[in-house]
Amino acid sequence: MSDDLILSVIVGSRAYGLDTPGSDTDRRGVFVVPTEAFWRLDKPPTHRDGPLPEQFSWEVERFCSLALDANPTVLETLWSPLVEHVTPTGARLLGLRGAFVSQLAHRTFARYADAQFRRLDPAAPKWKQAMHMIRLLLSGVHLVEHGSPLVDVSERRERLLAVRQGLVSWEELQEWRAELMAAFERALPHSVLPAAPDRGAVEEFLIDVRRANL
Repeated sequence: MSDDLILSVIVGSRAYGLDTPGSDTDRRGVFVVPTEAFWRLDKPPTHRDGPLPEQFSWEVERFCSLALDANPTVLETLWSPLVEHVTPTGARLLGLRGAFVSQLAHRTFARYADAQFRRLDPAAPKWKQAMHMIRLLLSGVHLVEHGSPLVDVSERRERLLAVRQGLVSWEELQEWRAELMAAFERALPHSVLPAAPDRGAVEEFLIDVRRANL
């Protein structure tokens, strides 16, 4: 584990409860660059791959910016049930996750899912992509209704894997998508989410991180 990592979690099929014997182990993390590195003309990286296979990490400031914008991948990283490594700073970040969520998520989750749907060819769908489109909508509806994304979808494992295996019709897929989009719209007026994220709390956290790493 890299010394600068404050958080590392498992995401993907293993976190979703959709893993099979051949599934990879996907990891996402957050690292902190020493503050002095930002004083140079050449700025430090905002993200990196590795060192483990299927591992990707963001620098803490980039991670927070994406989370404030309700990026689905980043928000689900904060709620992964499979935390492999966490420092006191990482624990503080996890404790702050409620500050990142807002009604912006309604737009981002729906937009990401719609983009995935538009890339599907009804004549020859990529069923894995179709499954993740449905999973993303399930996660988004839960977020709007309950204030947190739904990462573990194992309660719907059988039906979701049936989509991945191409055992459902295109018409059934469209119907499920339409049901979830309707649920999304119904939930928004009654959402527990605030209209905007708590940028002040996140900024205070980032300032503390930069001071601690001088």
